[in-house]
Amino acid sequence: MLYWAEGTKIRNSLEIANSDPHLLVVALRFLRQEFPEDAKAVTLRLNAYTDNGLGIQEIERHWLSRLDLPASCLRRHTLNNRPAGSRGSRKSKLPFGVATLTLCRTQAAQHVWGGIQEYGTFVEPKWLDM
Repeated sequence: MLYWAEGTKIRNSLEIANSDPHLLVVALRFLRQEFPEDAKAVTLRLNAYTDNGLGIQEIERHWLSRLDLPASCLRRHTLNNRPAGSRGSRKSKLPFGVATLTLCRTQAAQHVWGGIQEYGTFVEPKWLDM
């Protein structure tokens, strides 16, 4: 259900983004339990602000440590630098930004979407065409 609410709706991969490390730990625990071999291919991408006094290495360490992931899983980040005086001139409320976990495995994605339909007792054929 967590994935249904927070995950992307893509046919060939599972992708979930959030600023809450606890939520992502739960999602990653599910992937590791259900798809132990595939879960080794999980990647991590960050969307972070550079106006919060933290460097990208510190932000990376935060997420890698919380999620128990190796640095080799990191992918290109999105760094946002808001100019002084902009709407976001005060420090970000998300000092570590938003992390996105991705597992590019069609079978895993279809398994999750099938499970959601089974649990919800409905059929959604358009999910097969995503």
